[in-house]
Amino acid sequence: MTDHLPLAPCPVTDWSDERRRAALRSTRLGHRWRRFARVRRALMWLTLVLVALLTLYGQYWIHDVAPERARLAHTQPYLHPIFDAAEPADRTTAVVDLVGLGNLDATDTARALPALAELGQVWGVQYDNAGLDTAVIARMILDRAEHTEVERIVLVGHSMGGIIALEVAEHVVTDPEVNLLAVILDCTPIDLHAVRADARDTGEDLLRWMGWLPGARESRTLRLAVETAARKDHYLVTRPNRLPTVDPGALVEAVTEVLQDKIFSTDAASNGLIEAQFEAIVASGALDNLGMLASHRRNRRPPAVVFLRPRHGTDDEVVDVDYTQKVLFDRIGGPQGFLRVVRLAGTGHADPIQRPQAYNSALESRVVPFLERLAREAERPMVAGGR
Repeated sequence: MTDHLPLAPCPVTDWSDERRRAALRSTRLGHRWRRFARVRRALMWLTLVLVALLTLYGQYWIHDVAPERARLAHTQPYLHPIFDAAEPADRTTAVVDLVGLGNLDATDTARALPALAELGQVWGVQYDNAGLDTAVIARMILDRAEHTEVERIVLVGHSMGGIIALEVAEHVVTDPEVNLLAVILDCTPIDLHAVRADARDTGEDLLRWMGWLPGARESRTLRLAVETAARKDHYLVTRPNRLPTVDPGALVEAVTEVLQDKIFSTDAASNGLIEAQFEAIVASGALDNLGMLASHRRNRRPPAVVFLRPRHGTDDEVVDVDYTQKVLFDRIGGPQGFLRVVRLAGTGHADPIQRPQAYNSALESRVVPFLERLAREAERPMVAGGR
């Protein structure tokens, strides 16, 4: 057994930073390189970083993007029957409901509006979660109308769903077998200028992310981050003259809500659908659609446009409904126009699920009688030179 002699005491004065650096240089990777040593080491570290990033990106694509892309490849639009007509005689009329930005299925919204059944059958559109195609939606509606012997159609669009409704209307109005009676717009932004600045900035940020990050249209990780950030008012505590702080409990609740409602729910709108919905606002051809609807068709009156809005424009925090009303009045209003504006008390932005009583009351008292009168007039042939 060998005895180990203790090391001699090493005083602080023996410490040498130069010796430490020399030892590191003599043992680091690539220490024997003489030519282009710095360049070679930089390339080596760059390669290691790239390998790590590509590994992470591969995991992101395999476990996050690819499964969602495969699921969305098998989605398609669908038309849900919601209510039968309140009166058997009205079964020849169908009311088709379309929801707005960030929503996939109009079923719950249409169920909150039983007053629509006084006009006829009520159907709710479920969008294709992979994107929007208004021609496909219109064809789906017309096929259902043919099979159920529907002769008149009323389209209802909530928020940006109104833009989709107007695009669908341009396809429906050309069908000789079906009469488009009216389009009901609920707090619809007639163009991008009608969207308030905060909401517009959020949508533009989303489009920017979609363009920059590969797989962003399907990524649930990005969706989790964006949706959680959008709920910052729930967990971010602000105090005067102090930096904001995070409430951990509220943050956990916000993340849990996003996971349940947006990530793991099969009924949530996908990133790609939300992108397509916002692009429909950006590239809105609503004014052209209105012009198409305003032109007289053979032996038919043009469809009416009903604009539902809060009584006070400031009650809608998303859309400038005063601006939309002005544009609608300039295009299709006046004594010879076919616009009706209905102001609802106590409502906000396109919220029939939250305010069903206000919506149904307005529909029963002001919208249904108006459209029933138009339906009776539509049965009479148009007089040359007038409506």
